[in-house]
This record gives sequence, C-alpha cells and structure tokens, in this order.
Amino acid sequence: MFHNPQLQPAAAATLAQWHALMQKNDLSALTELLHPQAVFRSPVAYKPYAGAPVVSLILNTVSKVFVDFAYHRELASADGFSVVLEFSAKVGERELKGIDMIRFDEAGKIVEFEVMIRPLSGLQALGEEMGRRLAPYLAGTKA
Repeated sequence: MFHNPQLQPAAAATLAQWHALMQKNDLSALTELLHPQAVFRSPVAYKPYAGAPVVSLILNTVSKVFVDFAYHRELASADGFSVVLEFSAKVGERELKGIDMIRFDEAGKIVEFEVMIRPLSGLQALGEEMGRRLAPYLAGTKA
C-alpha cells in the first residue's frame, strides 16, 4: 500500500517561498529561509559549505548561472521534513538535469541543501562557471 507523503506545514510554507523566489529569479530574501547553520552540499565539492551567508551566496550565484531553469517533479519524505525537487537547466551550451534535496527543521528553516547533477559535461560546465564567479569568495572555505 502506497501513500503520498506531505511536507510538514512549516516546511511546506518555506518551500512555497523558495518556489516564489525562484520564479522571480531573485534570491535576495533567501537568508530568511535558511537556518543560521545551514549546510550546502555541492555536486562538485567534497566538503560541505556551512553557514547561511555562504549557502545564500552559492544559491544566489547558481541562480544567475542557470538558464531556462525549471522544476519538474517534487517528492516529499515520509517524515515530512525533506523534499527532492527534479530540475533542468542550461549552462552555456550544456543542458543538464539535477535534483535539489532540501531538509527542513521543525520551524521550517532550510538546514541542508544538497544538489546532484548529470551528465558529467553539464556538471563540469557548472563547476567551471561557479568556480570562476565564486573563487574570490570561497578561497577561505577550503572546500
């Protein structure tokens, strides 16, 4: 027997705000959705990036790198505190598909944001462009 899991109300509210920010392509209010100790797990970096300011910087930058970004599917976890969002986008001439795995706390704040991307050529194009744009900012984070 299968059931359709639902997000917890606070998580669902934050996710709706995330979608609204993405639709406007303006993530300037993102820090309001992030837990102060939020963690970002990059598809190109081994170690996670920690702290709301750096998570916000990375997501704001990637939103400017992606062209024709669109979400396609949304899958909630059984406990209602996590969601997987399938997306597609372009980086330069490279098309890619990926998933955002977002975990929320009881207050609905984003505590973890992990991204996986395929194919390798799309991931490499993204990694090169993000590295070019963020190298001065992330040099001290040792990722």
